Amino acid sequence: MRAYWQLTLSQIRIFLRNRQVLFWTLAFPIFLMIMLGSFLGNGNGISITIGLVDQDQSDQSQSFIAELKKNEAISIEKSKEKTALKQLKKGDLQLVVIIPKGYGTTVSAEPGAQPFQMPVYYNETNFAVSQVGLQLVNSAVDAISKEKTGYKPVVVTDSKGVEALNLRYIDFLVPGIVAMMIMSNNMNGVAGQIASWRERGILRRMQGTTLKASTFIAAQITARFLLNGLQALVVLGVAWAVFGIEVRGSWFTLITFVALGTLAFMAVGFIIAGIAKTPESAGPIAGFLSFPMLFLGGVFFPIKNMPEFLQPIVHVLPIAHLSHALRETMNVGATFASLGMEALILGGWLIGAFIVASYTFKWE
Repeated sequence: MRAYWQLTLSQIRIFLRNRQVLFWTLAFPIFLMIMLGSFLGNGNGISITIGLVDQDQSDQSQSFIAELKKNEAISIEKSKEKTALKQLKKGDLQLVVIIPKGYGTTVSAEPGAQPFQMPVYYNETNFAVSQVGLQLVNSAVDAISKEKTGYKPVVVTDSKGVEALNLRYIDFLVPGIVAMMIMSNNMNGVAGQIASWRERGILRRMQGTTLKASTFIAAQITARFLLNGLQALVVLGVAWAVFGIEVRGSWFTLITFVALGTLAFMAVGFIIAGIAKTPESAGPIAGFLSFPMLFLGGVFFPIKNMPEFLQPIVHVLPIAHLSHALRETMNVGATFASLGMEALILGGWLIGAFIVASYTFKWE
């Protein structure tokens, strides 16, 4: 136990004494966050994403959907009513259009019938975009009505406001920056450091003592977890001071995912350190793996905007689930139980990577 604590404190001292590494490790994510946040932080999307709930499932409802799709400014996501309204409250949708049962019968009725009310829910927080969306929906409804003799409206919208989260780009960006920092510090940092220690003979001298490999790895994990937690707090503190970022969810959930991300990427770092023959080769290997993750893992751009053929790959990457979990916790206040899938996948990466690392790790 004494050796474990001595190694842990030694690792922390090594990091803190290297002021250049300490500065740039913190400076880069903070600089990136402030730069992107200053230019794009308050920006809201102008595309109109409509959640469509087709409860009628008739030819007439399909015609109405086809009419909506004619407008290229509209993106339609079909789902169930409960799911669509939940997405609207989170700000993922601008409108929710519900086609109730009986729509087809009413539209097919003879002129003179009572106009059919179609529920349309919109985001009150982003009122300007919602109004544009309502106009587009009304245009589609109007086009359906014009097909009727005498042009008497057979369908009218019943607009209802829903209070939603007012999320900015900076709210999306900050959790991604924290996830990026965890990946870089652990995967890239561990790979380079362990490879360097092996080349300098430090690991060989450790092996010659009574030190166990498990004690060495446990000390590395503890030291890096403490350092990652401190760095995450600094970044969040700057984000709060400069942009007013808040953590709406549980700090316990946030810290738990920081720990899971630290362990998962450390395990990958040990694998890279095991297969890299020199410190010079460890860096490029880690960069080859980490660079694509920055763009495919939802750090800077929403995963749902990725091309369809990339989606299967994106949903396997550990950083995609780490950034999503941090984002849901900070912005929406999600609980750990609701993020069980993210925890399960990160845990899978942690266990699988450490098993592989146990076979690739070399003292010499």
